[in-house]
Amino acid sequence: MQDRFEVKDYGAAGDGVTVDTKAIQQAIDACFAAGGGYVVLAGGTFVSGTLFLKSNVYLQVNSSAILLANPDIGDYPDGTHYNRYTNETYMDKCLIYAEDAANIGVIGQGEINGNAECFPNEGSIYRPMMMRFLRCRNIHVKGLRLHNAPAWTTAFLDSAYIWCESLDIRNDKRYNGDGLDYDGCQNVFISNCYIRGTDDNLCLQASSKQYPMKNVHITNCHFTSICAAVRIGLKSVGDISNVAIHNCTFENVWREGIKIECTEGGSITDIVAQGLVMRNVTRPIFIILNNRLNRIGSSVGLDEMPAIGTLERITLSDILATDDDEMFNTHYRLAKDIMGCPSFNGIRVDACDSHPIRDLTLRNITYTFVGGVRKEDIPAEYPKVWDMRHDHPEKVSENYYPNWSRATFMDIRNVERLILDGLKLHAMTEDTRDSVVMENCKTLKEDIMEYQ
Repeated sequence: MQDRFEVKDYGAAGDGVTVDTKAIQQAIDACFAAGGGYVVLAGGTFVSGTLFLKSNVYLQVNSSAILLANPDIGDYPDGTHYNRYTNETYMDKCLIYAEDAANIGVIGQGEINGNAECFPNEGSIYRPMMMRFLRCRNIHVKGLRLHNAPAWTTAFLDSAYIWCESLDIRNDKRYNGDGLDYDGCQNVFISNCYIRGTDDNLCLQASSKQYPMKNVHITNCHFTSICAAVRIGLKSVGDISNVAIHNCTFENVWREGIKIECTEGGSITDIVAQGLVMRNVTRPIFIILNNRLNRIGSSVGLDEMPAIGTLERITLSDILATDDDEMFNTHYRLAKDIMGCPSFNGIRVDACDSHPIRDLTLRNITYTFVGGVRKEDIPAEYPKVWDMRHDHPEKVSENYYPNWSRATFMDIRNVERLILDGLKLHAMTEDTRDSVVMENCKTLKEDIMEYQ
């Protein structure tokens, strides 16, 4: 029984010029009809538009091959758009798509190149994602170089049992350069990946109550990002739980290292991050519990201000976060952007008075910050988190991104059962703000050492 289907046997040229979409799809269809197997790209550069992956089919890009996205947007049909953000239809195309499929994969030692330079930079429907999986099961994405996507690299939606392993993701040519994005997925295993991009490197969300995001394992990965490295939430109508992050490195992350946002009425619980090394990460940790309704960033179907959800049982431990001279350069090179301002720094935790975060532990964290902010240069009044459903008449809120912090290292507000254990803090240059600010917190343990 045949289980390997060479795309060249179906007419693919692999010469980097001929459009091979039809030939590759014929190989996929033949593999599916035969009961499954491997569709193999070898020995060339294969130009293609949208490919529809089917059950029991693995698309294998060998080390001698490149799958190159066709610059002709006409080769990307409709019917692959299942966007979960309000009014973001500009990413409705994709290169590889699967829907209601099982036992599938995109594997190999070769490269998939999104040909980003051939597409608009932002705000256009003519920017295909690299991969999108909807309601799929048993997905393997392994071993590949995933480079230059015009938009997100991947989107896994309402799917289960997903393995992403040994991936080299470089998506820094266009805006919205996400790496691995999961929404409403269960039993996710991510390991040994290098991810560099212009948006969130790795994102876990739940845009519907029907599909929670849970049982996620992230280990031995490296992150570099203009936005957040690991983001949990924002889209959080449903629940997000049971997330373990271990043994990862973060370098030159212009916003947040670990970012947790419970904003749409669901719950985010039972999160552990341990053994993290961060260098030049502007905000090593950012956690917020609030509610928001936004014209763009909110979940599809969210048509009124949600109630505030639940954020509890979060443990972040064994973290080494260090700034160096490059952080000075980054800050002052981007002086007109909040991400480039030293006062944007630090560990930030916030919630409104009526809905505190509960059971937060920060343990064994050593943080060396660039410093250099004068207390008199920051505003006198710190922005407050409101319950936008009850306390704010407009009933509409934007992202909560205050562009400054009251504290040099750590600003924490409205947390019950807070444990701060074994924290070591050091500023490279004098910073006249308070080192640590804790407001309306019920602390179970406080062990903080600041040194010169």
